[in-house]
Amino acid sequence: MTVSADAAKSRKPRKRMHYGEGREALLKAAVRVVARGGLRSLTYRAVAEEAGVAHSLVVHHFGSRAALIEEALAHTVQTSMSHSILEPGFGEGAHDSRGLSEMVSADPDARVFKYELLLESRRRPELQPQVRAMYDEYFAVAQRELSHMLGADVDKALARLVFAALEGLVMHQLVLGEPEATDAALESLRSLLRHFDAVSDKAGE
Repeated sequence: MTVSADAAKSRKPRKRMHYGEGREALLKAAVRVVARGGLRSLTYRAVAEEAGVAHSLVVHHFGSRAALIEEALAHTVQTSMSHSILEPGFGEGAHDSRGLSEMVSADPDARVFKYELLLESRRRPELQPQVRAMYDEYFAVAQRELSHMLGADVDKALARLVFAALEGLVMHQLVLGEPEATDAALESLRSLLRHFDAVSDKAGE
C-alpha cells in the first residue's frame, strides 16, 4: 500500500529526541491533542503525530492509554502549581490586574486539558487523588494570599469562594475570549475584597 503525496506532506517530520526529552514532549503533545479534540481524541497515534515521533515511542513510554492520561494529568498539575491563578501579590493593586488574563492567553491548552480531565475524574476514581491534591494546593495559596491582603487570617470557606470566582473567570475567557473582561472582573473582585476588609475593620473598632 502506498501513501499519497498529500498525506505524506501533511504529516509532521519525525524528531530525534535526546534522552530524557521524549516523555515530556509526549505529555505536552497529549495536552494539545485533548485541548483541541477532547479526551476521545487522545490516542497513541494522535499524540505521536502531534509530537512528530514514531507511534512506537508513545507505547514505549506509557504502555497504555490509561497511563498516558494519568501522567499527562500529573504533568499538568505540576505545571499548574508553578503558575497558580492566584499568584503572590494578588491584592497589591490594579497594575497586577492583567496577570490572570495573560496567564490564560499564554497557555490555554493546559487549562482546557485540566478541565477535560476534571470531568473525566468523575468517571475514573483513580484520578481523584491527583485532582484533590491540586485543589488543596490552590485553596492553600488562596487562603495565604487573602490573609496577606486583608491583614488577618481568613477561613477556608472564603478562600474557596474567591478561588472559585477566579477559576470561573478562567473558564469564561477560555470559552468566550475577552481578556479585557477578565481584567475588569478581577479588579472588581479586588475592590470588593478591599471593601470587605474596610467594613470588617470598622466593625472591630
